[in-house]
Amino acid sequence: MMLFIEQCLNSIQFALLLFLMASGLTLIFGIMEQINLAHGSLFMLGAYFSIFFQKLTGSFVPAIFLALVATFVVGVILEFTVFRRLYGRDHLLQVVATFGLILIFNEAVRVLWGVAPQYSPFPPGLEGTVQVAGIAYPSYRIAVIVVALLTALGLFIVVQKTKLGMLIRAGADDRAMVGHLGINIAVLYTVVFGMGAVLAGLAGIMAGPLLSVRPGMGEQILILTFVVIVIGGLGSIQGAFIGALVIGFADTLGRAYLADLLSTVMSPRTVSTVSSALSSTLIFLIMATVLILKPRGLFARRER
Repeated sequence: MMLFIEQCLNSIQFALLLFLMASGLTLIFGIMEQINLAHGSLFMLGAYFSIFFQKLTGSFVPAIFLALVATFVVGVILEFTVFRRLYGRDHLLQVVATFGLILIFNEAVRVLWGVAPQYSPFPPGLEGTVQVAGIAYPSYRIAVIVVALLTALGLFIVVQKTKLGMLIRAGADDRAMVGHLGINIAVLYTVVFGMGAVLAGLAGIMAGPLLSVRPGMGEQILILTFVVIVIGGLGSIQGAFIGALVIGFADTLGRAYLADLLSTVMSPRTVSTVSSALSSTLIFLIMATVLILKPRGLFARRER
């Protein structure tokens, strides 16, 4: 039971990191209809910026703020220089262009910070453990859960309760009408893209102490992010949250317990082969099942 509680907490923490990635990406796709394969590169840059500014300032909190600002600036520059030329273009062109950005960012990181993995230190006071439901659980992982939940709440408030959120939702439903009402669509697009970049950067910052920070680290989480969006429904923040929870629990608990479950019906030699294959494909089986039952995702927005 103690192990199960720990794995559930790990699932929640992983799911919330996925949600930060997925919410930013689904905002960009929902209002701008842009497929952005370089979203994982913003995750990677957030982690690298955090380490760089920690070394520069010697403090964790200012480093987070500076890393988020730097990621926002990169996002705005990307939107202004690249994505404005892709609006209304074929999705295949968007895929090719943003795949090229992945290669550029990976090479830029190798030039600036080298190819060796780097490790972000834990924030002061969060190196130890706390008692949660009778188990000693890392303090930093609890902090990640809290920060991600507060960010999710803040995103909900912005999207649902503010004028900016009203414009985002209106732009997602009918961009032409918003433009006719006198709203500067170009500025709105820049703000939305910057918000998405900040969410990806925040996910990278929080993942830094948990993962090795290295070139190309954004590609794997990008794949999971797209799975989350497909399950939840394109353009739906609520769907991104539910999809992230589904994938977070399925991936973490599947890797922890699938071998034990299969051992009840298979020989140990077969289990070692089958469990490793199934644990890596479980999330894609879930995605395929959802698409069969609901081809547009669980919480897809209505057609325009």
